[in-house]
Amino acid sequence: MIFNKNILSCCLAILTAFCSPIFSWAQDDDGDDNSAVDTIPVTDAKKKLAMDKIQLDEAVIKMGMANFNDAPRSKKGIRAMWYNVENLFDTENDSLINDEEFLPDGVKGWTQKRYQIKLNNIYRVITAVGGWEMPEIVGFCEIENKRVLEDLLRRTPMKKHNYGIVHENSPDARGIDVGLIYRKDKFKYIKHEAIRLVFPFDPKAKTRDILYVQGRVLGKDTLHVFVNHWPSRRGGQAKSEPRRVAAAELIRKKIDSLLVVSPNANVLIMGDLNDYPTDKSVLQTLRAKTDSTTVGDADLYNYMAKFIKDEKIGTHKYQGHWGTLDHIIVSAPLFKGQRVGHLYATQAEIFTGRFLMEEDKRYYGLQPYRTYAGPRFIDGFSDHLPVYVDLWYKAEETEKK
Repeated sequence: MIFNKNILSCCLAILTAFCSPIFSWAQDDDGDDNSAVDTIPVTDAKKKLAMDKIQLDEAVIKMGMANFNDAPRSKKGIRAMWYNVENLFDTENDSLINDEEFLPDGVKGWTQKRYQIKLNNIYRVITAVGGWEMPEIVGFCEIENKRVLEDLLRRTPMKKHNYGIVHENSPDARGIDVGLIYRKDKFKYIKHEAIRLVFPFDPKAKTRDILYVQGRVLGKDTLHVFVNHWPSRRGGQAKSEPRRVAAAELIRKKIDSLLVVSPNANVLIMGDLNDYPTDKSVLQTLRAKTDSTTVGDADLYNYMAKFIKDEKIGTHKYQGHWGTLDHIIVSAPLFKGQRVGHLYATQAEIFTGRFLMEEDKRYYGLQPYRTYAGPRFIDGFSDHLPVYVDLWYKAEETEKK
């Protein structure tokens, strides 16, 4: 189905004008809209607007899935996936962190049953993103500890796929970490490092580590993976931005060191950066370009660039507006893909499967199907959508996709 962009934009503008919030909203650590109140007074006119907006959003997410390739990758390449899983906590009290909210007697009523539902839902998402075969690499954020990854691999059908785990505890006050799982048959682990982020202007502040993982893809090229969950926007963009700039400086320094030793290093950065592709931390400090024609040998390219101008879809939705805080960024050799017999990256995508969406009853249209709406358990997946990229070995007759 083909839509006229001007008509679509006009419809969206009219709908937005009718959909201003009536109730107050609650904001979590990363600025996502997780209000306990998600309904507004309904009239026939608003019902029609709601249905029209849902239809528009469904058309957009179908277009988003048009590039999804579910064919087997076999020995030709791998799929790397990133997913903010929205508060994956176990049900045990850890006295060293602030996890009381996610306990059986906590405000969320986080029981073993709900925990198992969450694990099963994450498995469903990973399976869907993988297509014909499971993703070879999956990066996560908002996980409490290594145990939740172990439970994901042990208490769901993922146990059949021989994944390894890379994880280190971060000093984050809530115990929130990043982590990575990998298929041992296609990604050979070499080493990893938890890169501690310390702010010179606030040395007592604690946040998530950056996880660096090095491995070999299908026994050939080495891949350097950085798994990220940068400091939140709490306090506002201007006040919090220096913390994300510091994170970007830390990774940029590490990458520059890699490029000195290996100018053709294959670097993959995945994560919830809590900034958009054109923000200072990502575009200027990290030097993740959004213009493909300006990517130099030492630069990075941000595959989320295509979502800058087209904001009809993103990885999360805040107050009725889609945005992309989750990123897939690669080094120039992966982006340019000019070396025969070596890895190259295809266009990264947001996975917009309809089952990951629910009706947005406040702002209309669709939004990510969350685990909680305020304190209410709604049996969903996450408040973020996953992103992914395929890395292929370039054959002599293969043209870059």
